[in-house]
Amino acid sequence: MKKIYITVILILVCSFFFYQYGRGVWHPLVSKFTGKQTLAEVITSYGEVSGEELSPLFTKAGVNYPPSELALVAFKDTNVLEVWAANEGADKALIKSYPIKAASGRPGPKLREGDRQVPEGIYKIIAFNPNSSYHLSMKLNYPNAYDLMHAKTEGREQPGTNIFIHGRAVSIGCLAMGDPAIEQLFSLVHATGRENTTVLISPTDPSKNMLVVPEGASIWTSDLYTKIDEYYGIINTKHKKLEN
Repeated sequence: MKKIYITVILILVCSFFFYQYGRGVWHPLVSKFTGKQTLAEVITSYGEVSGEELSPLFTKAGVNYPPSELALVAFKDTNVLEVWAANEGADKALIKSYPIKAASGRPGPKLREGDRQVPEGIYKIIAFNPNSSYHLSMKLNYPNAYDLMHAKTEGREQPGTNIFIHGRAVSIGCLAMGDPAIEQLFSLVHATGRENTTVLISPTDPSKNMLVVPEGASIWTSDLYTKIDEYYGIINTKHKKLEN
């Protein structure tokens, strides 16, 4: 009886971990039977509800919904993603902050495939995936031109790819937001337009902490952090660069 009990427990534990971490394996198989969702179907399911939930926050900040410009700002050390938005020609205002449910790695930029690092830099959203293994996802243009330039200089042939903002609460190099949050973010970016949306990923909040280059980081990381700090100043116009 004890052996049966232990066996059942092991099966349940293994099933849980396979469900959580093996979605890339089983989810595509399930989708073959259940059918894939179109982007339009996902927006029909979540767009209106998300708009109703977010609109009061935009109104309170004096920004139209959907906004003319949108910035998603992620801080790696605190696992927080902020939503900043603006009407045309106006300064951006902070709309909402979301907890990042999971993100792997440490301070410093992503350098190669499999290093489990969340990238750092200024990115664009280049694709929506309504059939993600992680509920919904938005693909970033990592590696961007800046990443590729330094990878070439350093002879890194595989700087990595497939970095997403997605749902669920498990991640290897991506930003996992949980399902309710990704439904709002997915709908918000779709309503605003990918072309009007920027993603800034910073090692820390530049308004609270200096961006310190990690020990052993590539020499160009200092230049990257200067660019991140300057771009954050464009998003948050009240930000003043912190000095030693």
